[in-house]
Amino acid sequence: MKGMFYKKIIVIITVLTLFCSIIVTSGRAIAETVPVLDVEAGSAILVEANSGKILYQKNADESLAIASMTKMMSEYLVHEAVDKGKLKWDQKVKISEYAYKISQDRSLSNVPLENGGSYTVKELYEAMAIYSANGATIALVEEIAGKEVNFVKMMNDKSKEFGMKNYKFVNSTGLTNQDLKGHHPEGTTPDEKNKMSARDCAILAQRLIQDFPKILDTAKIPKKTFQEGGKYPIDMANFNWMLKGLIKQYEGVDGLKTGTTPEAGDCFTGTVERNGMRLISVVIKANSHTARFDETKKLYDYGFANFEVKKVYGKDSVVKGHETVRVANAKDKDVVVQTKQAVSLPMPKGNKDIYKKEFKVSNTEQEAPIKKGVTISKMIISPKDNTDPGFLLGNSLQIDLVTKSDVEQANWFTCFMRKIGSFFNGMWDSAVDIVKR
Repeated sequence: MKGMFYKKIIVIITVLTLFCSIIVTSGRAIAETVPVLDVEAGSAILVEANSGKILYQKNADESLAIASMTKMMSEYLVHEAVDKGKLKWDQKVKISEYAYKISQDRSLSNVPLENGGSYTVKELYEAMAIYSANGATIALVEEIAGKEVNFVKMMNDKSKEFGMKNYKFVNSTGLTNQDLKGHHPEGTTPDEKNKMSARDCAILAQRLIQDFPKILDTAKIPKKTFQEGGKYPIDMANFNWMLKGLIKQYEGVDGLKTGTTPEAGDCFTGTVERNGMRLISVVIKANSHTARFDETKKLYDYGFANFEVKKVYGKDSVVKGHETVRVANAKDKDVVVQTKQAVSLPMPKGNKDIYKKEFKVSNTEQEAPIKKGVTISKMIISPKDNTDPGFLLGNSLQIDLVTKSDVEQANWFTCFMRKIGSFFNGMWDSAVDIVKR
């Protein structure tokens, strides 16, 4: 009997050992499929550009010095001014003493400008975007806002409008105020510097690319001569070494902005597109000039190896299970709705849908008549996993559902009869409740 008992124990132990071995092997297989990412930087984030879905983050909400990545906001406001007709690319800009003085400091990123000289908006913009030229940035800022202090207010206001939360702009260039040679904007102190979180940098980069996609035409230029053929031509080499032809080139990289100061360390907000998926990355406070690109490469390799973008709904699609929204006084009470724009989301490769969908009526008191294309409902997409980092602006993504056609108002008699029906239905429900008691 004892022999049989021990044999059973041995069999049980053997089975358990095999079972544990299978679990460990499975765990290893999963770990090998989705490698652990370790980005060596103060903070970092990786985002799918179209949806704003966060694929990786490290200290993403910590507000840190960002140096010349500041200029992404200055670039945005230049493009906005051009778009609104307040500025033209061929418009001449006269150089102030302040812009001139900063431009002569070759210890900073600069193209030397002539005091009182004139340059086109395009020339100054290219110097800012390609070569991170500080004097050129100040010249553009003064042309748009008169004084840098006014422009700084515009920067902070725009950040709030974008939904950014951990930011503070004190100047337009990203230099520390003490580098501005006594010209730091009113209301700021000499030792202040611009700060943003990695998440906020990604929000800004996303808006820059989505609102003004042509910005990448300039951002991806590896080398250019400032005022070629002019009196004082200057060769400008892009500080984004991941561009094609440069020493850290990475296929598909076409932006965006570097930043370096002793306080900020080495920073880089980048963007890359491959196989229909665009990524935005932010690395703040890397260990060296080259390390910021090495860490960015880690992020991109991780993103492309583990995720792919899939179209969930096309533009003007009717969502199954939520085809209609009830509008009380409409001729047809159940109004057909459709997506306002196409919906594409990043999915882990080989995995099922990781998102859940909820629906919310935009205005519960919505009344007919309603024009075609008016938002009357929203589809709210969020990760099924509560530990998932979600999207740039929160845990969910909201998609507008709009009327598929014009919605006519019901005539007075139909509305009257519906109210009577509703009244008696209410009485019936009350009676049923009383009986149940």
